[in-house]
Amino acid sequence: MAKKQDDKKNELDKLSFEQAIEMLTGIVDKIETGQVPLAESLRQYEKGMALIKRCRAILLDAEERIDQIAEDKNEPQEDVLDEDLGADEESPEDEAPF
Repeated sequence: MAKKQDDKKNELDKLSFEQAIEMLTGIVDKIETGQVPLAESLRQYEKGMALIKRCRAILLDAEERIDQIAEDKNEPQEDVLDEDLGADEESPEDEAPF
């Protein structure tokens, strides 16, 4: 039984946010119709909770990435030296005097 649960967890871990939401919507639709037997409704509810957990994990990861990007943007950047900007151009010192 533990192997079966691990397989299901691995399957869920591979889902994108959009795929998980689509599956979750399908589950809600099934349960709301009331035409699914109680035992199946419970299984679908359990699967739905696992999908919600997956979606939350994806959103949390996205939030952490956004926070990291914002932190990186707020850190002072190293100044670029003027000489690096015009490396291909000759400076007045490099020119031969007449």
